[in-house]
Amino acid sequence: MPPRTLRPRPVRLGPLEMTGRARGHVVEVASLPRTFLQPAAAAALLRMRAAAARAGIDLMPCSSFRDFDTQVRIWNEKWTGRRTVLDRQSRPLDPARLAPARRVAAILVWSAPPGASRHHWGSDLDVYDRAALPPGAPLALVPEEYGPAGPFARLTAWLDEHLERFGFYRPYATDRGGVQPEPWHLSHVASAREASRRFRLTTLREAIASAPLEGRAALLEGLEGIYARYVRAVDPPPAARARRPTTSRRKSPGKKRLKRHSRA
Repeated sequence: MPPRTLRPRPVRLGPLEMTGRARGHVVEVASLPRTFLQPAAAAALLRMRAAAARAGIDLMPCSSFRDFDTQVRIWNEKWTGRRTVLDRQSRPLDPARLAPARRVAAILVWSAPPGASRHHWGSDLDVYDRAALPPGAPLALVPEEYGPAGPFARLTAWLDEHLERFGFYRPYATDRGGVQPEPWHLSHVASAREASRRFRLTTLREAIASAPLEGRAALLEGLEGIYARYVRAVDPPPAARARRPTTSRRKSPGKKRLKRHSRA
């Protein structure tokens, strides 16, 4: 009998890991430079990538683990207008025209506050089909690219059918009044489970309180509502798979057959 392949288990995350202020929970994914994930998520990604390749799709991550300082930089660039801020219809906004509370709300449509991004956990990543990206075209990460007429339509359809088989799902599949749907954003269910369960408002507040963050006062003032609407209001992971049926066995003479259950 061949030896069982042992797959890495998700790691335990503390407040520093959950907010991206430590990175000991992630590893660089083999053959994918600058892609960092928890070991279990990394192994699952490589299996999914190999399966996608057999279907003619070059599934590539364009973002994986993101540390707190990087999220601060993204936030500050959007606050000051050095990075594009999009509305819910993917149209550019001028943040300078918005009052602080409205500017916070505009950024939150597509970007998490530092400390609240699921990318901090090492369980989540953004993906695209490298083979389908038109030559010279920039990757925009907007829903139209992943729609029926977009270059990544085949990737979307393939993921719809297969991503759960590799332990992934889309936490931003539907509009729940907070973050807009992101068909490119995948989460490894087992790796995200602990952080999703243990992440608290107090953890986020502590991370933001001393950060060099533009608009920090406005963000902290509305943090309780932001936490509920933009952090917790995500799609739940798929229900546990139904237990697989066991293979029927012959009854041994004189012995009572014992029913076995396989774990989901």
